Amino acid sequence: MGPSTDTCSPSAALGLAPISRPALGLLVSEPWRAAIELASHRLRRGFSKVQSGDGHPVVIFPGLAADGSAVATLREHCSALGYTAFDWGRGLNVGPRGDVDAWMAELADHVQALLKPHAGRATLVGWSLGGLYARELGKLLAPQVRRVITIGTPFNAEADHSHVGWLYRLLNGAPARLDPAMSRRLRTPPPVPTASIYSRNDGIVAWQTCVHGPQEHASGLVRDLEVDSSHIGMVWNPRVLNAVGELLAQPGTDH
Repeated sequence: MGPSTDTCSPSAALGLAPISRPALGLLVSEPWRAAIELASHRLRRGFSKVQSGDGHPVVIFPGLAADGSAVATLREHCSALGYTAFDWGRGLNVGPRGDVDAWMAELADHVQALLKPHAGRATLVGWSLGGLYARELGKLLAPQVRRVITIGTPFNAEADHSHVGWLYRLLNGAPARLDPAMSRRLRTPPPVPTASIYSRNDGIVAWQTCVHGPQEHASGLVRDLEVDSSHIGMVWNPRVLNAVGELLAQPGTDH
């Protein structure tokens, strides 16, 4: 048996070449590819069949330097499917401030308050950095969480394999810390059904950091779903929206 993902890098655990940032060509093409995906969504919207959801709450977390307006299309899609979808309610996502554990505990209290008026366990959906919040909250609030869905989220990294490090430094005045302990923590999935939607054509985040390793798949609770999408356009890409709808319709597990 090979080494576990706790003792080797994610790329080695996955049997892949060392991970590098996405090619500059993919990065440069992000805006126009996202625009094409938005146009595709708008053209298909009137022809798509809306499924009937069960009304359970869906909390959506935006990516770095994004807010509720950036994920409005995703939120509207979930609402149209029959779920009680709402934004995380914290405005612009500038990343955790101060002690990460204290910050996440405060966010957990905030999300609990959001969920209090709603019946049923919630699905947590996070785009990019917001997906890391969704995964960590899935651990802290497991009895209240039905499912976690991440979209273009680099949870399986041992370094910054993205093109957003400069933006994080601009917003926070310091680079994000990703020491081995934090890397193991982020790689560990929550104890609820967890799906990662990723794209090999992501121009912002290395796709290899968005997939689970063999050890995580052995739990039977995780899935990796590949789509063809830019990173920016994932929150309105028709393929992503369809995947989210299919995942929301699946039953959760009992705690």
